[in-house]
Amino acid sequence: MRIAARYNGPPGSGNGGYSAGLLAVSLSTSPVEVTLRLPPPLDTDISVVSDGSGVARAVAGEDLIAEARPAPGQRPEPVPPVSEAEAREAAKRYAGFADHPFPTCYVCGPARSDGLGLFPGVLPDGRTAAPWSVPADVSEVTMWAALDCPGGWSVIAPNGGRPYVLGRLAVWLDALPSPSDECVVMGRHLASAGRKADVLSTVYSPQGTVLATARATWIALPS
Repeated sequence: MRIAARYNGPPGSGNGGYSAGLLAVSLSTSPVEVTLRLPPPLDTDISVVSDGSGVARAVAGEDLIAEARPAPGQRPEPVPPVSEAEAREAAKRYAGFADHPFPTCYVCGPARSDGLGLFPGVLPDGRTAAPWSVPADVSEVTMWAALDCPGGWSVIAPNGGRPYVLGRLAVWLDALPSPSDECVVMGRHLASAGRKADVLSTVYSPQGTVLATARATWIALPS
């Protein structure tokens, strides 16, 4: 597999959700959990290796980049939704407009005109909400990307913009939206311990149907 430069997260490395999705689709199972071991390199040939045990590994040279396996545990409850109008109001309060650790992120970077344009604002109860205009090339990998940052910002925003990166993402994907659909993506912080934070995220269709739900672990970068 190969992560094109436009799908970056932090400068010089792949967006976590997009990169995890590329590896996840190599498994013939669902749901899938991907653990990122190193920042995914851009414009680099990455080998996907399976040992026959149901685990796929992404390897660049001698470096283990990520591992994918069937997702353990039960499907999490979706993050309760808000209306599209409420999501648009929340997005106006997106903390990343004022202070973003990675402003060129493909998913949530305000400095991007060719990204997914997901700007999750924090609601009074701590959930995040963002409207999402689905791109024409929507795919399973796109959904993994869309489920990434809205969960992360439920931790980043309350912590004053402290940089966090995705460490692990498990996705339960039910259906893809149609191109140009106006969806809503929700995020919620569950718990934190040390530098790790557990979050949920959910994508809703324009009709309010759950399209996908994810459970993730985010890791704060050393200060």
